[in-house]
Amino acid sequence: MNRLADWIEERTGYRAFLRAALDEEVPGGARGRYVFGSVLVFLLLNQSLTGVLLAMGYAPSVSDAWASVAYTQEVVPLGWFIRGLHSAGASAAICVIVLHLMQVTWAGAYRRPREVTWWVGLGLLGLLLAFGLTGYLLPWDQKGYFATQVATNLLGATPVVGAWVQELVQGGREYGNLTLTRFYAVHVLVLPALTVVVLGLHIALFRRHGVTPPATLDARALARRTTFYPAQVAIDLGAAALCLGLLLVSVLRSHGASLEAPADPASVYEARPEWYFLPLFQLLRQLPGSLELVGAMGAPLVVGGLLFALPFLDRSPERRASSRKLPIGIVAFLLLAGLGLGVSARLEDEGDQAYLRGRARAEREARSARLRFRGRIDGASLGPAERLALGDALFDEHCASCHVLGGRGEARAPLLDAWSSRAWLDAFLSDPEAPRFFGHTAIRGMKPVTVAGPQRAALIEWLWAQGGEEGSDPALVAAGAVLIEGLGCDECHEQDRSSAGLAPNLGGRASVAWLGSIVRDAGAAHLFGKKSEMPRFEGKLSDLEVDALVGLLRRERMR
Repeated sequence: MNRLADWIEERTGYRAFLRAALDEEVPGGARGRYVFGSVLVFLLLNQSLTGVLLAMGYAPSVSDAWASVAYTQEVVPLGWFIRGLHSAGASAAICVIVLHLMQVTWAGAYRRPREVTWWVGLGLLGLLLAFGLTGYLLPWDQKGYFATQVATNLLGATPVVGAWVQELVQGGREYGNLTLTRFYAVHVLVLPALTVVVLGLHIALFRRHGVTPPATLDARALARRTTFYPAQVAIDLGAAALCLGLLLVSVLRSHGASLEAPADPASVYEARPEWYFLPLFQLLRQLPGSLELVGAMGAPLVVGGLLFALPFLDRSPERRASSRKLPIGIVAFLLLAGLGLGVSARLEDEGDQAYLRGRARAEREARSARLRFRGRIDGASLGPAERLALGDALFDEHCASCHVLGGRGEARAPLLDAWSSRAWLDAFLSDPEAPRFFGHTAIRGMKPVTVAGPQRAALIEWLWAQGGEEGSDPALVAAGAVLIEGLGCDECHEQDRSSAGLAPNLGGRASVAWLGSIVRDAGAAHLFGKKSEMPRFEGKLSDLEVDALVGLLRRERMR
């Protein structure tokens, strides 16, 4: 092993590099307060690795971007995990650099001769925020599309150069392929290159001036010098391991990053930015329209200007925190103001019923879109619960404009709660034209069935048994078949599953095949014919989607 190390040393000189990297002196000894820079480097490495893996499956075009992200999320083994690590890592990086800013402020590490180190660190914070902003749009989903459009519209409102800047960023006057490819290029090429340069400069300046020990240490404590390796390396690795553990817990609990439905410019969608832009969003929401642009441009400039000017505002002759109330107070005020605005935004949204209904609808649409995508790729991978969830989402999308189910929808056609259960059939036979059934449609003419007692039970059991489920009473079914002829039901209703009559064919009624036919074309001759007002979904819905809606209706039969 030593011979191999000597061979590598002769050709690379790596030992000198390791000594330069690991033998740096740490005045006052290793401390936990110094871990934030190393943890941030770890997170940036995580972003680089997961970003490269995600880019391998990404297609930066309006027609394919969402599908490529959905494929990674839903189909690629552990794709959801990689994407979740990338998303959670971005939030973690913002948290860590803010904690680093707080630690540097408390220690006074922005003071002479470290002003440039401080400014370069602020530049790194700006780059991380730019990563978040440009990454929004890449999935080309509802959230990314509308949240990014808000930002570019604010750019367009900038006096004098606004329209030109907006067109430059968007690649034209409208969102499209050029918008997406420009954001993608900035996110994966420009910003990483700038980050490498800025991070390298920051580390070089840090190494030049060294760590800033606590101001409370006396000369004797400061004289106790240790090297970066092994004590500080061990502490840093422990902090990075803790950060990784928290990331893993977060990703596993959330099952990765969210993916909304594909972007639809014609839809109504109330976008909310990521948490680190939420304070600015809330500030703009509180300002009248005439001041919104002032807030959008002015707030970041004021915050950035105050942080940039911190070394000049610190006039204290000492580095003790108690002697630097103004700079520490400024940073504390900015952090508390940001926290307050962010919490206020959350609370306001939680109390906004219209927004909550919109979020619930958006989440159903997102789940529907992902499930349909998975179904097209591999329908067999959807379990029973997922198929029911898909049916529920499809109901909201295609059926809720006429039917009501679970309190959702409009009553223009039969209500579907407990549809075709025994209790539903009993009520239907009593009053077929009631508002709950066909009262809001053009289907008329069926008279109430007045038989009672055992005969009524037999008729209901025969109708229910047509669905094919187990559990029906054979004797009652047989008695019901006799009643169908005895009561004259067969004068309007055929029973052979295919022949047309004056009313729907009752053969196999509510079975999988019968319901599939209803969804595909309720106006077929053997069903409701010309009286049907239901849209024809043949060719509009896939077999998987039809099956999902059928499963939803058959679930209601068992209630």
